[in-house]
Amino acid sequence: MTIRLNRAEALALRMTGLLLRPHPTARPQGVADVVEWFGAMQAQDAASGLWSLGVRLPGATQDDVRAALERREALRTWPMRGTVHLVPARDARWMLELTGVRTLAGTAGQWRQLGLTVADGERAGDVLGAALTGGGRLTRAECLAALRAAGLSTDGQRGYHLLWYASQRGITCIAPHVGTEQTFALLDEWAPEPHRPERDEALAMLAHRYVRGHGPVSRHELARWTGLTVTDATRAITLAGDLLAPVEADGEPAVVDAALLDAPRAPVDDLHTLPGFDEYLLGFKDRSLMLDPAHAAAVVPGNNGVFRSTVVRGGRVVGTWTRTLGVRAVTVTVQQLVPFDAALRDRVDAALTGYARFLGRELRHSW
Repeated sequence: MTIRLNRAEALALRMTGLLLRPHPTARPQGVADVVEWFGAMQAQDAASGLWSLGVRLPGATQDDVRAALERREALRTWPMRGTVHLVPARDARWMLELTGVRTLAGTAGQWRQLGLTVADGERAGDVLGAALTGGGRLTRAECLAALRAAGLSTDGQRGYHLLWYASQRGITCIAPHVGTEQTFALLDEWAPEPHRPERDEALAMLAHRYVRGHGPVSRHELARWTGLTVTDATRAITLAGDLLAPVEADGEPAVVDAALLDAPRAPVDDLHTLPGFDEYLLGFKDRSLMLDPAHAAAVVPGNNGVFRSTVVRGGRVVGTWTRTLGVRAVTVTVQQLVPFDAALRDRVDAALTGYARFLGRELRHSW
């Protein structure tokens, strides 16, 4: 029997799956648990990625999260859609192999415009592989210098694409920052004991992780998030078997983590101050459960793919916020998308105080 969910119920389950509300079975104890839960977490902006983890690990500090990443509990790479994600270190290689094929195939046109060839990409991989062998870790600037010394042009967007190609091919990965600088390491050295599932097992695992961290969702959402074809996404859901359960969400067919079927579905008046690049919004194409279309332009000004941090009440976006970091304080400016009464402002202040505590700074803000 297919369970029918209205929009409020679907949103309640989604917030639970996103680990933004207490979950009946998941109690993540650290960075590795959170990243493995989702399978992959948006991390194209490093600071957003840190707070995405912090908001799901109450009491953790930014230093705690950074230390976990230094312990290689997760790493950053480009597993899907040409976008940087945090992934479990041991799963990085099979994810690149499963979802990166179509991304690589789609580069030819853009590379021609940039004056790059596949041979350039392969040469870049060889150069970086040699430069990083032996546990080395190079900053982005040092990697680009090594490419130029080998006769490869890094002008314009060429340098970025060559770095991306080396990681997409599973040669390098993005290591934690050193200071403010991005660094790269060899994937084989950063994750020396990779998991090697067969393709069907990998499809099932990816489907289960996406659905449990985002559901209820459709097969089309899974295809968009992974970059797989709809045919592969449909097969992946089938392969996940009884781990997933069919539901009807607001009249549309969807699937949800079977462990959530008995989870509370009543509306909850909770409040979160989330980073801009978080699975809460970026994990979906259809964001209407969480975001009023009338507010979309305020969250993504110019529709340019750069998301502002959000104030989320009861699962819905009610405001945005921006930050400026100082040595001792973080200054936050909040933009209200709906009217805030005094009680709501106090709750937002409390949430932002938690964010400042995560950073180890004092909070200063303006409205």
